[in-house]
Formats: sequence, C-alpha cells, structure tokens
Amino acid sequence: MSFNDAAAYDAFMGRYSGPLAPLFADLAEVSLGQEVLDVGCGTGMLTGELVQRLGTGAVTASDPSEAFVAAIEDRFPGVDVRQAPAEHLPFDAGRFDAALAQLVVHFMTDPVAGLSEMRRVTKPDGVVAACVWDHAGGHGPLSAFWRAAHNLDAAAPDESSLAGARGGHLTELMTAAGLRDISEGTLAVEVEHPTFEEWWEPFTRGVGPAGAYVQTLAADRQAELQEICRRELGDGPFTVRAAAWSARGLA
Repeated sequence: MSFNDAAAYDAFMGRYSGPLAPLFADLAEVSLGQEVLDVGCGTGMLTGELVQRLGTGAVTASDPSEAFVAAIEDRFPGVDVRQAPAEHLPFDAGRFDAALAQLVVHFMTDPVAGLSEMRRVTKPDGVVAACVWDHAGGHGPLSAFWRAAHNLDAAAPDESSLAGARGGHLTELMTAAGLRDISEGTLAVEVEHPTFEEWWEPFTRGVGPAGAYVQTLAADRQAELQEICRRELGDGPFTVRAAAWSARGLA
C-alpha cells in the first residue's frame, strides 16, 4: 500500500480531498492571525487551503512520508514541514491555535495517541479537528469501487473497519485522547468525472487500500472488476458524492 508517490496520490484521492479542505477548515474556524498545524498533510490539499487563509508563516505541517514532505516543501515554500508520524509530533506543547487532521486518523498506527499528541501541541481551549470518509456507511468516495470488489470477491478487504470511518467513532477516539466539548457531524463534496477511464486509471497506481487490492489481482480479474465498476457508474460523465465524518474538540 503506497503513500510514497505524490503525483499518484493527487490523481487518486486529491480530487476528493481538495474540495473537502475548505469545508474542514471552516469546521475548525481557521482564521487570520492563528498558527495552525496540518497533521498528516499528505501532498498538501489542506495545507494549501490553510496557506490561502493564514499565509505560509502561520502554517506548519507534518507527515511520515518523505515523498509527501518533499512535495510540501516544493509546493509551499515557507511552510515549516517535518517528517514525523502523528503519534510523535516534534513540536512544543501548546504551540498552535489549532491542529487539524484531514483524512488521516484512519491511517494512524495508534489514533488515540495521535489525537493526544494533537491535543498536547495545541494551546488550551484551542481546536483539534479530524475528518474521515464515511467508508462504513457506504458514502465515501470509494464506495462504488468497494461494492464492485465485493461483487467480484465477497471476502475482499475494504476500509469500513478503519478508525473514524463510522458515525460516533471520532468522538470516541477524541474522548479517549482527553479532548472536551466534542461535536461531530458530516462534510459532503461532489466531484464530476468526465469519463469512466479518468475515474478508473488512478486505481491502478497502487495507492491506499483500494490500489493495493487492485494490484493483488491478475490481469483478467482486474479487467472483470473494471467492467463491474463501469456497469454501475456508466461511461461518464458522472458525479461522485462523498461524505466524511468530522469532529472537533477543545484541547
């Protein structure tokens, strides 16, 4: 499961996380004058939104992937970006006005530890916010793919059991991490795909659990999966509507 190719990740999930970023920043009430940390910044979809709102000097980012850190350094000169997992953030306690994790909690090795670190580096009464696609409820951006995969193979692994992917779980994790005044809701985006091929091709690049699953299939099984997806979605254009569970609490 690769998270080491910035261009592949952008093509695969950036098309959905990009439009999600302003909604998530609004949820966290990010505003001029704050210093904000983007935890698990990936290739910078949320980082870019924060830079637009705050300026490069007020944005800090971290990610465990060396390739993603390099992408942030290239795309947003002036942003302080560190290579580090959420569970071990290399920042002083109480440094930031807010710490945000967009589409990251479900990939943390220890989500409670990661959220606890986010709380630690946030000022008292500062905001800690997270969001995760609704994989368990079947309303994530990859739901059509996983339905097709289960049609092909009922035992195919999916992302429904990942941390934060079901209603209420982010609240449970944040509570365990010591956050307070937690509120949970959903954020929704719509992304139009001009053709089926444009939608399908990024799944072949090995990114994330879906891409990793495709790469386990022989060529004929990949082709069969592709056609099952095409029957559900059509040749295009079509619109993917995706929802993410979101939660915010106070440090």
